[in-house]
Amino acid sequence: MNRRETLAEEAEALVGVPFRLFGRDARYGLDCVGLVAAALARSGAAVSAPSGYALRNTGIDPFLPFAAKAGLMPCEGDPKRGDVLLLQPGPAQHHLAIATGPETIVHAHAGLRRVVLQPLVTEPGSGSPILRAWQLPLE
Repeated sequence: MNRRETLAEEAEALVGVPFRLFGRDARYGLDCVGLVAAALARSGAAVSAPSGYALRNTGIDPFLPFAAKAGLMPCEGDPKRGDVLLLQPGPAQHHLAIATGPETIVHAHAGLRRVVLQPLVTEPGSGSPILRAWQLPLE
């Protein structure tokens, strides 16, 4: 099994974990950053998750090096299983998710108060355009 598949499987295994802002431990709850960090760590990556962000952030540039530090590489095209996606669900809102396919994601949903598997909505005006995407090397 390749690393991207492992990452997607680890994200799926976290579905149902409670949502907790700044959560980094699945036993107590995860936010979107914590979900990605936990899935990466469970798939064998060395991870140091960023902190100091809010639910709304006008600038996220200080947090973007997290991807490279975790071994993720920028990628383009339609989402593929195991891609880490940076979404913008609303003004000044940024959200991380892990693709489980071209049309589905695992993410920490603050409104539902848990990690969920949901459709990825990417049409213009949908409120969740993909701003950036990263993937692990295959090996």
